[in-house]
Amino acid sequence: MNLKQHLQDKVFALLSETADELGLEAYIIGGYVRDILLQRPSKDIDVVVVGSGIEMAKAFSHKLGKGAFLSVFKTYGTAQVKKKNIEVEFVGARSESYNRDSRNPIVSEGTLQDDQNRRDFTVNALALCLNKDRFGELVDPFGGLADMEAKILRTPLDPDITFSDDPLRMMRAVRFASQLQFTIYPETFDAICRNCDRIEIITKERIIDEFNKIMRSAKPSIGLMLLEQSGLLAKIFPELDRLKGVEKRGERAHKDVFLHTLKVLDSVAEKSDDLWLRWGALLHDIGKPASKQWDDEHGWTFRNHNYLGQRMVPGIFKRLKLPLGEPMKFVQKMVDLHMRPIVLSEDEVTDSAVRRLLFDAGDDIDSLMLLCECDITSANREKVKRFSDNFNLVRIKLKELEERDRIRNFQPPVDGIEIMQIFGIEPSNIIGELKSIIKDAILDGEIPNEHDSAKELLIKIAAERGLKPMHNS
Repeated sequence: MNLKQHLQDKVFALLSETADELGLEAYIIGGYVRDILLQRPSKDIDVVVVGSGIEMAKAFSHKLGKGAFLSVFKTYGTAQVKKKNIEVEFVGARSESYNRDSRNPIVSEGTLQDDQNRRDFTVNALALCLNKDRFGELVDPFGGLADMEAKILRTPLDPDITFSDDPLRMMRAVRFASQLQFTIYPETFDAICRNCDRIEIITKERIIDEFNKIMRSAKPSIGLMLLEQSGLLAKIFPELDRLKGVEKRGERAHKDVFLHTLKVLDSVAEKSDDLWLRWGALLHDIGKPASKQWDDEHGWTFRNHNYLGQRMVPGIFKRLKLPLGEPMKFVQKMVDLHMRPIVLSEDEVTDSAVRRLLFDAGDDIDSLMLLCECDITSANREKVKRFSDNFNLVRIKLKELEERDRIRNFQPPVDGIEIMQIFGIEPSNIIGELKSIIKDAILDGEIPNEHDSAKELLIKIAAERGLKPMHNS
């Protein structure tokens, strides 16, 4: 099969010229070939060279001219060339062998076939020739094109060897299944199950990179279900794995928290590309196993699971090598506050309660409301409609109060410096106490969020504590 029509861009003509001038066989291989056949956007071009990939990279960089940037990685025998929107990776064709206790391969020069043999999946072993006499010719020794048409992920060689040699390929299989919505071939999936313990030799950084790609897919539940079914989830994310299952007492049972979590996550993914909001959805009920109790009157309860969950977040982020700054704080906030709008939607929506929600959520209020709406997964349509209608009331209240009271990212109308100046006092606990009373009065709607009203209340409550202004004001 000749696929010249997919190689019309000038960069491929230049690559072809470079290879022929050097007398080297060169092929585009891997994800770029897969993605153009799937009509998916792809910008990273991988070129395998039968010979020196570094030599071809240098020549190609020179041919691109001014503005081309060459990076050489001699240890790995690879090179990269960048210029504006062009990005090409070069590697010499190689064969690989592995020691059981190491992910690092023993590498030697090889043929194109050797290089295709070491690829993770048949759909990633497809190669397009760049040389002029065979330009655009597809080299497909493992039936990758047929697998692509059938939407199947299969390893080129023995899957047990493939996954034992490089256990990260198991995560990649799940990731591709989730991204492409392909099915993992039964023999391949069985090998993942048999080799799941091998994932322990892979660094957390590489695992979480693949996990986040699953999280970014259109329907993350596909990948997460495969992780659970294969046994990988229990190895890499035991807290999430513990959400599985339903415990019954008599006729009373709670819903499967793991399946519920996947529904919420998919619902959020339909509405938002925000990775950290998706993490908020993934972890919103992570505290339920630790909080589960039986109540003779109410059945199974999960009191304070939001509080326990937000306390678990830093440990999870640290272990998985996720960022510990703002992303973690945002996820904590989502986990901690996710019950608040739901409680409001069940009860009468008071101004005070909405003000406090807005105060605590700040600029993340819209993300929180989206998460909470997605958290309604009941099969009872009337219940869902009631919740949705009440959520709309909460949203209206939020807008009205924000416009009127400016609670989002609240700043006290009377700050600590002004309090010290008014009463001629040094920094002390009473300043924080006075500010807290003013804040509560504003949130409860007792006074408007403005300076004069706040100062008037300040003078009053300070007098009750024996403080008088230094000057009449």
